[in-house]
Amino acid sequence: MTDIKTKADKVLSAYYDDEAHDPAFHLTGILREVINQLQQSSATHPAFISCPDMLELCEEIEKL
Repeated sequence: MTDIKTKADKVLSAYYDDEAHDPAFHLTGILREVINQLQQSSATHPAFISCPDMLELCEEIEKL
């Protein structure tokens, strides 16, 4: 399993695990998981998330 696929699986799992909650909290929970997964990719600048990384993660989630 590739690293980006693992991250996509975790984001999608967060989506399904949290879907019964208030929609606003559901969205923020998913965004937090996306940020968490992408920050782990950036060892030198964990506060920086690149647009290409975000797009790559989106593409991988769409494949699931």
